[in-house]
Amino acid sequence: MNLHQYAETHEVTNQPPSLDGINLYRIDLPLQEWARRFGASWAEARIEAYGALAGGPLMEAGFLANQNKPVFVSHDRYGHRQDLVEFHPAYHELMRTAVEHGLPSLPWTDPQDGAHVARAAMTYLHSQAEAGTGCPLTMTFACVPALRLQPDIAGQWLPSILSTQYDPRNIGIAHKRGATIGMAMTEKQGGTDVRANTTRAYPVGATGPGQAYELVGHKWFCSAPMCDAFLTLAQTDKGLTCFLLPRHRPDDSRNQFYIQRLKNKLGNCSNASSEVEFRGALAWMIGEEGRGVPTIIEMVAMTRFDCMVGSSALMRQALTQASHHCAHRLVGGRVLSEQPLMQNVLADLALESEAALALSLRMGRALDHLGDGHEAKFARLVTAVGKYWICKRAPAMINEAAECMGGAGYVEDSILPRLYREAPVNSTWEGSGNVQCLDVLRSLSKEPGVLEVLFSELGDGHGDKRLARHIEHLKLAFTDTHDIQYRARQLTEDIALALQAKLLLEAGNAEVSDGFIASRLAAGGRVYGTLPRGVNVEAIVARSTPQGF
Repeated sequence: MNLHQYAETHEVTNQPPSLDGINLYRIDLPLQEWARRFGASWAEARIEAYGALAGGPLMEAGFLANQNKPVFVSHDRYGHRQDLVEFHPAYHELMRTAVEHGLPSLPWTDPQDGAHVARAAMTYLHSQAEAGTGCPLTMTFACVPALRLQPDIAGQWLPSILSTQYDPRNIGIAHKRGATIGMAMTEKQGGTDVRANTTRAYPVGATGPGQAYELVGHKWFCSAPMCDAFLTLAQTDKGLTCFLLPRHRPDDSRNQFYIQRLKNKLGNCSNASSEVEFRGALAWMIGEEGRGVPTIIEMVAMTRFDCMVGSSALMRQALTQASHHCAHRLVGGRVLSEQPLMQNVLADLALESEAALALSLRMGRALDHLGDGHEAKFARLVTAVGKYWICKRAPAMINEAAECMGGAGYVEDSILPRLYREAPVNSTWEGSGNVQCLDVLRSLSKEPGVLEVLFSELGDGHGDKRLARHIEHLKLAFTDTHDIQYRARQLTEDIALALQAKLLLEAGNAEVSDGFIASRLAAGGRVYGTLPRGVNVEAIVARSTPQGF
């Protein structure tokens, strides 16, 4: 008897074909349509090329970068303090590819119509491969408006910041081919309440904007401590003020910037987050003294936008994996995606994903037209609305997508666990949910014209009675200011749903808009997969399932 014939106990069957190497742009019909709709047609070849990278080498690099986390190296072998963070080569591949393709720089170096949309589309693709690099990429992109408030400092730094060369060397800015920027805001005693910061700034000589100060204090969260410089906040005699703090002094000596430890986080593992101390660290004042929060808001608006894009990207990749799996997996002799209850779930997930993308790229269009008063006010409001709503929706949506795959979506061989762990960071970073909702109220009540712009944007419901009714209820809700802070989350949710419904209606895909409005603007289930009768789930699922396998 030949026992070797039993060494192989089974044949592998009923498994979906691999998605390795797929062009993430080509399989994403909603992304193609929304990018064109909001002005990025001119960049389509560029976006498509990035889709090939994101689904191929960058996807592989994302797994490697997460398996090999950054390491803090406090001293060299001779005992000299150096405060370095070492990364796996895969992390540098991700960063290099993004920088070379203009993800941190495109709208500033080529500010044409659709530039923010095109850059958001590529960021959306990049974040599906690996979201951890989004932190330094976003902050490098977002620092530009803040630095431009201080032209003398901007003149020194922006050429390197806007460079498409990635240069991770730990050397002074004068010798760098390109630079990345981080942020250090949060302190232990204050958290979101940055006005409670105790870090102190002492003038080296002359005082005021553009002048040098030495900072003494701590930051409980310093994002991406390997960056070349950081925007940070410190107290002066006139109050909280914004500063640019480089890793190196002008004489190339290391600045008095000390990493205490790296954070051990739930997700975002390829990125280094840290606690730091400033022990007389040299920094330059950015913007008006005592106006640190308004100055840094120039940066925060852009980072919050990237939270929207990043969460939308995580949802899209989860949907791609789930819909592809279900299109090939047989259960009870039938393909999962052809079974009615699974169609309900997948269609619901697809509606959530497309609505998030639509609102994110509409926000990108607003950023492309900030000279228009309507668009500027729209951006001011939707930065907070979208950051709250889209980032809140991501974790539950990704959890449901993983469940569609059963055990295959729970093991680390799949990307789903990483997407799920990553999802909460965008709702927490740059202001948690309550901060965003209170900011929505602040913009509507204290900034002239924002409320009018909202209802001008929404119109009369675009021929849909359900949306028209929702808009009228929203108007009534704002006439009642009693306990409005208590209701801030509900109001923000209602604004987000109205805007998403309006965008989907305007786009003209009746199956998508009807499914979204029927399920989001009417009483329905509280989990995904509770779409009402009459929704064309087959068409919605087909629209979001990778084709050609």
